[in-house]
Amino acid sequence: MPTDSSRLSERYQITKRVTLVGAGVNTLLALAQLLGGFFTQSQGLIADGLHTVSDLASDFIVLVAAREAHRAADNEHPYGHGRIETIATSILGITLIIVATGIAVDVLERLRNPERLLQPQPLALVFALLAVVSKEALYQYTKRVAKKVRSSLLEANAWHHRSDAISSMFVIIGILGSLSGIRYFDALAAFAVALFIARIGWKLVWQSGQELIDSSLDDDTLKRTEAVISNIHGVVNMHMLRTRKSGADAFADVHIQVPPNVSVSEGHQIAEAVRHAIIQEIDEITDVTVHTDPEDDAVAKPCNHLPLRGELLETLEKQWGNLEITKQLDRVNTHYLNGKIHLELFLPLNIATTHADEIQQLKSLTQSHPDIEKVDIFYY
Repeated sequence: MPTDSSRLSERYQITKRVTLVGAGVNTLLALAQLLGGFFTQSQGLIADGLHTVSDLASDFIVLVAAREAHRAADNEHPYGHGRIETIATSILGITLIIVATGIAVDVLERLRNPERLLQPQPLALVFALLAVVSKEALYQYTKRVAKKVRSSLLEANAWHHRSDAISSMFVIIGILGSLSGIRYFDALAAFAVALFIARIGWKLVWQSGQELIDSSLDDDTLKRTEAVISNIHGVVNMHMLRTRKSGADAFADVHIQVPPNVSVSEGHQIAEAVRHAIIQEIDEITDVTVHTDPEDDAVAKPCNHLPLRGELLETLEKQWGNLEITKQLDRVNTHYLNGKIHLELFLPLNIATTHADEIQQLKSLTQSHPDIEKVDIFYY
């Protein structure tokens, strides 16, 4: 099984390769769109070119964020650096909104001054079609890899590519409208591009904001996680399942209820089985904290006021006084359940009949403790 550091390194190399491919395509396409828009007099194509230029900026953000986010956890960041991806996604969304605002302001100025409206030439359609094909290809490629490595940042960049493809379709419609004699159609196409860019930007900002405030994973993932936990032998019940995302990774913590009298090591083994099963079967979740309960502490009475073992035995020894049979005690087990203590006393089998009165006295004295609800005596 690969280590966390090797997994992160491989994931970063994949992210870097995909982003560099996108940056190369965007560089060539931005030049083609801007020059094509200038020479063919298409405002929509120029707006689309500016959109592609913003992609180059986002590619740079993705590269830097991916490098930092894929560093392994350290003492100062025990949960890793995944939130850097989240912050970068927010920056990407804000960048898109700023670009959209600039395009929209320019379009409105031209619509108020019709003499500034550009009249595209038929050749502009070729550049717009080139943008649609290129951007859709980039979207399909980036989306596939984002799903493979579970990267919200790459997925955001993939949708950025898809938004470009759709905005280029608006440009085509605008050019066709202008060529048919409606002068302002090309400007309206540029405005539609701006609105679409702003919508994508807002969506990215909103999603990353939800992640920053530790919003839970989706309901389907929670239900699948609950099903995994319920199938583990030894789990009586579960509650307080909480999840949160950090970049590509997600963390969970859960309370599981095990039979109240199992040993500490068995309860730990059940908890480890739960943790391992969740990580193996729920791709999104990479780390789990399991709290083991002997009862449903969401409804049971709290036990935090009860004395710990040392204090309890010290009090009991005073209550037992000079009772000789206490010297025969081999083991004392304490169980903290529903706000009370259940005690188990272990005595040698050969004194069960010869010291019956003392045994009964021992049980009565023990039960007189106000925090003890039940006393069981076992013989070995």
